[in-house]
Amino acid sequence: MKTLSIVRHAKSSWDDESLSDRERPLNKRGHRDAPVMADRMTSAGIRPSLILSSPAVRAFTTAKLIAEQINYPKEFLQREDELYLASLDTLLDVLVAQDANFNSIMLVGHNPGLTDFVNYLVPGLTNNLPTSGVVAVNFEQDDWSLYDRPEIGLLLHDYPKRKPTEA
Repeated sequence: MKTLSIVRHAKSSWDDESLSDRERPLNKRGHRDAPVMADRMTSAGIRPSLILSSPAVRAFTTAKLIAEQINYPKEFLQREDELYLASLDTLLDVLVAQDANFNSIMLVGHNPGLTDFVNYLVPGLTNNLPTSGVVAVNFEQDDWSLYDRPEIGLLLHDYPKRKPTEA
């Protein structure tokens, strides 16, 4: 059984217009929301054995905050250049390249690719994966190839503003 967690970066700051898109940091809300979502993932029994993040500051900071909250070794966090503004096809390609020995992978990245990926896995789930949004799924197979769309089980669909009754 494989578990895949898809996490959109936390809320970023637009205060410094001189920064490139890759350099934008998280704002206060982003710093607050990422650990909250890590706790919710832990409560749902989700613990990644590999965390791959876009190299953008806002995404990698989100990954670091989640890693810290779940006691995942920060030195094992991996920046994956291809995850920066990745399309659905690129996300599928990055995932299939991962070692089959990992049973739980978390991808931290950006929209619109992540929303497209979520809807590829669970058609019609959402029209927008919000900042700090998490979708976790599981599927029964030995590798990370999702090109053939295996049967997917939805484990978690959550985001900071979601009320407990919305589950």
